[in-house]
Amino acid sequence: MGDDHVDGNALAGDLREIFAVDLTAATGRCAGCGYRGEVASLRVYTNAPGLVARCPRCEEVVLRLVRGPDRAWLDLRGTVSLEIPLAP
Repeated sequence: MGDDHVDGNALAGDLREIFAVDLTAATGRCAGCGYRGEVASLRVYTNAPGLVARCPRCEEVVLRLVRGPDRAWLDLRGTVSLEIPLAP
């Protein structure tokens, strides 16, 4: 590997643009069964220390979101990809 890279700060602008949109309209793909659907179609369970979203087809955990007073943790381990619509 060469040294033709920059650090993760190069992602700041693009990530800020992406995460400033309504992610419930994004289309995700479940790592468990391959189901593709909008984030809004996930089954969300709130009886936990945070939110747990499961695939509506296979019930695998797709997303976890935990909020603290000054930060949030987002775990997308059960998501193969997330297609996020952006304004033109």
